[in-house]
Amino acid sequence: MVTEVAVYQPKHKIRILTAASLFDGHDAAINIMRRIMQSSGVEIIHLGHNRSALEIVDAAIQEDVQGIAITSYQGGHNEFFKYIFDLLKERNCGYIKLFGGGGGTILPSEIADLHHYGINRIYSPDDGRHMGLQGMINDLISQCDFATGSSLNGEVKEIANHDFRAVARMISAVENFPDQAATILKTMHQANPHKKIPVLGITGTGGAGKSSLVDELVRRFILDFSDKRIAILSVDPSKRKTGGALLGDRIRMNAIHPEFHGGRVYMRSLATRQSNLALSPYIKNALLILKAADFDLILLETSGIGQSDTEIVDFSDVSMYVMTPEYGAATQLEKIDMLDFADIVAINKFDKRGAQDAIRDVRKQFQRNHKAFDKATDAMPVYGTIASQFNDPGTNLLYQKLIELISTKTQISLKSNLNLATGESEKIFIIPPGRTRYLSEISDNNRQYDEWVNQQAQIAHEWQALKTSASLIEDSTLQNAIKKSEEQIQLKLDGESRIILENWDELKKAYASDEFIYKVRNKAIHVPTYTKSLSHTRIPRVVLPKYKDWGDILKWNLQENVPGTFPYTAGVYPFKRQEEDPTRMFAGEGGPERTNRRFHYVSLDMPANRLSTAFDSVTLYGEDPDYRPDIYGKVGNSGVSVCSLDDAKKLYSGFDLCNPKTSVSMTINGPAATICAFFMNVAIDQQCEKYIHEHNLVSKVEAALKAKYDDQNIPRPKYQGELPPGNNGLGLLLLGITGDEILEPAVYEELKTKALQSVRGTVQADILKEDQAQNTCIFSTEFSLKLMGDVQEYFITRGVRNFYSVSISGYHIAEAGANPISQLAFTLSNGFTFVEYYLSRGMHIDDFAPNLSFFFSNGVDPEYAVIGRVARRIWAKAMKIKYKANERSQMLKYHIQTSGRSLHAQEISFNDIRTTLQALYAIYDNCNSLHTNAYDEAITTPTEESVRRAMAIQLIINNELGLAKNENPLQGSFIIEELTDLVEEAVLSEFDKISERGGVLGAMETMYQRSKIQEESLYYETLKHTGEYPIIGVNTFLSKDGSPTVLPREVIRATEDEKNDQIHSLENLKDAHKESGVMRIKNLQLAALHNKNMFAELMEAVKSCSLGQITTALYAVGGKYRRNM
Repeated sequence: MVTEVAVYQPKHKIRILTAASLFDGHDAAINIMRRIMQSSGVEIIHLGHNRSALEIVDAAIQEDVQGIAITSYQGGHNEFFKYIFDLLKERNCGYIKLFGGGGGTILPSEIADLHHYGINRIYSPDDGRHMGLQGMINDLISQCDFATGSSLNGEVKEIANHDFRAVARMISAVENFPDQAATILKTMHQANPHKKIPVLGITGTGGAGKSSLVDELVRRFILDFSDKRIAILSVDPSKRKTGGALLGDRIRMNAIHPEFHGGRVYMRSLATRQSNLALSPYIKNALLILKAADFDLILLETSGIGQSDTEIVDFSDVSMYVMTPEYGAATQLEKIDMLDFADIVAINKFDKRGAQDAIRDVRKQFQRNHKAFDKATDAMPVYGTIASQFNDPGTNLLYQKLIELISTKTQISLKSNLNLATGESEKIFIIPPGRTRYLSEISDNNRQYDEWVNQQAQIAHEWQALKTSASLIEDSTLQNAIKKSEEQIQLKLDGESRIILENWDELKKAYASDEFIYKVRNKAIHVPTYTKSLSHTRIPRVVLPKYKDWGDILKWNLQENVPGTFPYTAGVYPFKRQEEDPTRMFAGEGGPERTNRRFHYVSLDMPANRLSTAFDSVTLYGEDPDYRPDIYGKVGNSGVSVCSLDDAKKLYSGFDLCNPKTSVSMTINGPAATICAFFMNVAIDQQCEKYIHEHNLVSKVEAALKAKYDDQNIPRPKYQGELPPGNNGLGLLLLGITGDEILEPAVYEELKTKALQSVRGTVQADILKEDQAQNTCIFSTEFSLKLMGDVQEYFITRGVRNFYSVSISGYHIAEAGANPISQLAFTLSNGFTFVEYYLSRGMHIDDFAPNLSFFFSNGVDPEYAVIGRVARRIWAKAMKIKYKANERSQMLKYHIQTSGRSLHAQEISFNDIRTTLQALYAIYDNCNSLHTNAYDEAITTPTEESVRRAMAIQLIINNELGLAKNENPLQGSFIIEELTDLVEEAVLSEFDKISERGGVLGAMETMYQRSKIQEESLYYETLKHTGEYPIIGVNTFLSKDGSPTVLPREVIRATEDEKNDQIHSLENLKDAHKESGVMRIKNLQLAALHNKNMFAELMEAVKSCSLGQITTALYAVGGKYRRNM
């Protein structure tokens, strides 16, 4: 029984800034926390995930908050919190309270250290259990319950010196103490009292995209005027019931990042603190303060609470109204007061249906309202924009017209020098508008197939019944009548169904014989059909049903079938490879050398090397190692640090990447294309290295290294420390150079082709789930998808057959909180979205579908028992019937990772029990590869001991568990059949819901997937908290001491030497490739701008450039990801 905790009632207006330093579950957690704070009466400025210390501190000072609340994952959390604390003190803002949490990975000793350093509170999982969510929030709010702006100390003078802290404190003073505002303003120093500072007022309906549009206008202004400063006042409504407010505009803005504008942008979010108002009553005073601070332009954005508010006109020199095409009938325009007063109108989201009609009607209404009948309708200042689209020509045109309008109306000389492409906004469609119903088409397709199967099964059943009746009846008249009926019913039976029934006895014989023969690419494969137990019992590897009824036999063949046969419900291959378990060797920690040693340790004496790579969060976000504390702390923690081709060479050294028994999985998304280019070049240079040794060309390598490094006084790249057992040094000869610097072009090209056509593995690259689960999105979604398409196109051109261009992932959707049905539905719908996108680019289905793979999480819910078989069945039916794809394309290959969400920081030894059950699900369901989580991952980076235990779980199941010798154990189970049907229909129903919202991308615009994920996450957490959902060792069956969070015996962290080695290697890379780096970056950017294949240029760029250099270059041509609430 959980006791209800009373909500703390604050005495003052409290403002708190919330953010997440990382992603998925952390984004969900901070959203839950900030919602509770809001409902407790707090005004929240939410920044979202992956925020740097500088961004957080900059925002906290400008917003003059009382507190900062952050969720931070392991990997640099100590440095992260301390750096924020230091920055606050350095900027004379030590009064801002700092709070955090991060689960069991922040150790009690680290929490004590952070508390001693001055951080106000780091909440642990034990705190959560004892205090509850509301209890923790109450504690946080009570510590922040003090007034801001109550004691000004020199701010009235400092404001004239462009001091953002002084500006923020002054605004708080007039907002919180309005009775003293007149006195404060009277004593305020003005930097330039005679300067005319224009105010651009922006208002519009809620959801019109005002924040995104403001961000795009600010970005252009900063690029356009290098000597000018801009201030933004953004107003959001307060909640009447609680007094809380979500001040959410900052999360949408990239242009206010301090590293972009260099201290030239100030932003303040204000709550109305009254209901039904679009503006705060303190706006006038806030504007006076900003004008005194000598900004060159002030943007005032109101809350979007309705169509007709015109209050903003009273405070603006120029006013803009932002709307969308979805306002209803044209007569609705007559009700919008702002069309009377606005100087300019933006119809944002111009890609929506009816946009052309909307701009025509709005221009006509504007003309009527302003009685501008002497001008052409097209000359009315109404412009279509798509602010969400990078470098949108409509937004460019709007910006130019705004600058002209401000200059004209205020007599201020502003002349835009930006050379921007202008014109009408035109959506660059990922999915053509005519194809947005693709998911409903798939649902209809699959349901029609199921209906056809049932009809065919019934016909077969009736045919058999007639045949049996005919054999039992002696009356010739009746026999003739039955035979006539039999002939008629046979005509209804499909030819395929007849063949299945005719061949059924032969199929049973084939599986009953000692050896089964099947063909792969015209090569006959002979496999034994049974194994022998210690008791000498013959255990069949595949068992067929003992059905006698033709209807049952036919239905089983059409919906289940043997492994390796459509619809692949039981598996995509006829038999598992005897010499290769699905076991993956997982590693990722420290520098590339340490992870390389771990790979060799866990794969020693294994028949195949299936390397699964985790990267640190610096790499995940496409950045380079740096001494800046919030980056430095994360280097090599919770994953391996890789920022260059040389790092990748060291990481996979000693593994022949072109050997059929080696495959590599790389869990990375945002910068996936760059990491993939690293990997491909490693494989190519390994082939070059073999050629160099075979042809005695090592002296040429030495000469090239001497000229490039020794003669320039640059240290040569090297593998730090001893090579581990099993590492023969392959891949290290060409550290610092590439094969094309040594070999003739024709030879290099031949070796490159061989490598590309031989490598096996996958790079995750699934940008759709990154957005839905709030993970490592770094580029704009459209640009990321374009880059993914370029990778696949390159793979087709170069004949890359066995490396998957994308691993469509449900794992991170599940980690963010989705239940198994949502995970499966969202993942498959994302997969079909890639299919539709690649088809729209002119690729043939059979050229790319085999290069798609899937990645699921496995929990202990009942639906996880069938997640693979349902996925295979849905995919196969759609591929074969709807897309007319070949057999190879129909086979859905998937990787399973046991659930990270079910790893608990309490009773961690119990985690292995859960992982074992999840592994059993996966193996029984014939997954293609499996990664079992280490039991201690909830509290630390896995140790060697815990990784071996995790691998042992699946090795024991595969090699020792008798029933696992059978390869279709789920078939024939009543509950499995029922679950399969239930889950399949639930997924198809979800397809229909997504389709109603415009397909996957349309649903993402309204955050359908993300909202559902977070709702399901909160539902699970609530049931866990109340005890309604029992979790052994967590909320029930606790030990006598209450099962507290377990402390790790060994804490895995990157060493100072590893971090410094990475930074030094990066510096040397840049020194050695100054000229070639600049040239290759330029070629990459030109490929992006001219719509050429970027991956082809990326393959060259990684030879000279670091990960961070490439990411920064692509931001300039593709845009940054815009976070949303």
